[in-house]
Amino acid sequence: MTDTMAPPEPRRVVPPPATTPARRGSAWLSGHPRARLALLLTAPLFWLVLVYIVALVLLLVTAFWTVDSFTGEIVTDWTLDNIVTVLTGSLYQTVTLRTLGIALAVTVIDVVVALPIAFFMAKVATPRVQRLLVIAVLMPLWASYLVKAYAWRSVLSQDGILEWLLAPLGLHTPGYGLTATVITLSYLWLPYVILPIYAGMERVPDSLLEASADLGGKSWTTVRHVVLPLAMPAIIAGTIFSFSLTLGDYITVNIVGGATQMLGNLVYTNVGAANNLPLAAAIALIPIVIIFGYLALVRRTGALDNL
Repeated sequence: MTDTMAPPEPRRVVPPPATTPARRGSAWLSGHPRARLALLLTAPLFWLVLVYIVALVLLLVTAFWTVDSFTGEIVTDWTLDNIVTVLTGSLYQTVTLRTLGIALAVTVIDVVVALPIAFFMAKVATPRVQRLLVIAVLMPLWASYLVKAYAWRSVLSQDGILEWLLAPLGLHTPGYGLTATVITLSYLWLPYVILPIYAGMERVPDSLLEASADLGGKSWTTVRHVVLPLAMPAIIAGTIFSFSLTLGDYITVNIVGGATQMLGNLVYTNVGAANNLPLAAAIALIPIVIIFGYLALVRRTGALDNL
C-alpha cells in the first residue's frame, strides 16, 4: 500500500499595493512629524486668525474712522478723535470704572462661593456624590442665558419671592440696579469659576493633606498653607472667566440693571440707535485692552494651563 501525497497548493502571490499619490504622501508624512502637525493645525489656526485676529484688527481700524454728521456715512479718514473722546469723556470714564467695579465684585463673590464648593467636591465628597455635584454645577448651563436673567428679574422685583421672604424680617429686595446686576452676573458665571477650581483641587495630592494633618496642622491651616497655594493657578483661571464675561456683558444690565450702564451698553447703543460704528469700536477697545492686560499679568502664574 503506497501513500499518495496530494499535490501542494499553488502559492497565492499578493500583488504589491498600488503606488498612488495618497500613499506616497502618507509615507512621506509618517517620516516628517512636524509637517504632519503643521497640516493638522492649519485649519483651526486659519479659522482662529480669520475670525478672531482679523476681526480685532478690523475693529481697531474702524476706531480710527469717523461718521459724517450730515449723511451718517462712515468717513475712512484716519483720526484719533474717537480714542480721545473715549479716554477723556467723563461719561466713558465713569462707565469704565463702574464696569470694572462690577467685574471685580462678581469675580470676588464667585471665588468666595466657588472655593468651598470645589473643595468639597474634590476632597470630601464620595465618588457618587462628586458626580452628582458636577451634574448640579453643569445643570444651570443647560438653561438659556435669557431665561436665567429674566428669572432673576422676577425674583428681585418688588412683588417677587425675595421681597416676600424678606418682608417679615423688615428687609426689602434690592430691586433693579447695580446690586441686582452683580447678583445676577455672579449667578450666571458661577459654574465657569467652580469647574476650573474643582479641576485644580483634584490635582492636589491627598498625601499632602494627610502629611499636614500628621504634623499637627488644623483644617484651616492646611487649606491656607497647602491647598490654596497649589490651587492658586486654577483659582486665577476661574477669575478669567467671570472677569472677562462681565466686562463684555450688556444684556443682564438691560434686564435687571435699571438705569445702570456698562461698557457693553454704550457699544450696543452706538452700533444701533446712534449709528456710530467707529465710536462703538473705540469703546469696545477698552475691555479688550483690560483683558489683554489681565491675561499678561496672570500668564506668569500658570493659570492659562488650567483653562
